[in-house]
Amino acid sequence: MIKACRSNMRPSMRLECWNVNGLRAAHRKGFLDYLINTSPDVLCVQEVKAEAGNLPPELKEVPGYRFFLTSPTNDEDKGWSGVGLYSKIAPRKVEYGFGERDFDQEGRTIVAHYLEFVLLNIYFPNGKSSKERLAFKLDFYDAFLRFSKRLMKARKQLVVCGDVNTAHREIDLARPKENSKVSGFLPEEREWLDKFEEAGLIDAYREFDPSPGRYTWWDLKTGARERNVGWRIDYFYITKGLRERLKGAYIKSDVQGSDHCPVGIELG
Repeated sequence: MIKACRSNMRPSMRLECWNVNGLRAAHRKGFLDYLINTSPDVLCVQEVKAEAGNLPPELKEVPGYRFFLTSPTNDEDKGWSGVGLYSKIAPRKVEYGFGERDFDQEGRTIVAHYLEFVLLNIYFPNGKSSKERLAFKLDFYDAFLRFSKRLMKARKQLVVCGDVNTAHREIDLARPKENSKVSGFLPEEREWLDKFEEAGLIDAYREFDPSPGRYTWWDLKTGARERNVGWRIDYFYITKGLRERLKGAYIKSDVQGSDHCPVGIELG
């Protein structure tokens, strides 16, 4: 695990995020052992690839946790996408989507309202398959930014986490030149992340660690993980009002079970 902290004080809240690339597949690879043994206060999962009725009871009824799930409502996307939330703390309110049908029907967003912040668990679209999906991804980005700005205008503090499906800067992937014309590192995708930060969001991990070689996704087919030829596309962002509470951030690159690894933050 790659970890950075401001102090050794025990944090009051630990939040993690993990694209599990199929929750049932991750379950067969020890997902529940990971959740129970590491025991984060909140675990956000993306790319669940299942509806609630298709998940075994032990994944929905983990002792000490409340479980929330959203899945695609359109038939062509069922069995894909989907995000879930395991939370020891009962949110005051949970919403699914951000109010725009074309995006919400793909089951990519859970909005959980806690006492001191709003948590947005997002699985952003992948734009590699076609020009149409790239355009959809960029439109999704813009709609999500509008939604985030509305929350901030209402004086809400935000914690945004998930698979953003874009590496922001050259330091965030192993081979930036070779991928400069590939969706996931296109100038227009990276510029949106600039806009997101300009709106008042902070990349929590980079508050602590400016080092290269810190990745969260690797292509399994090419054995890229063993060589650490990866991308950092899984993020935690926080609004500036939470900066003083941010005590640490980490990437658990040693955790197997998916082509992504978990990432997390500690709030004091």
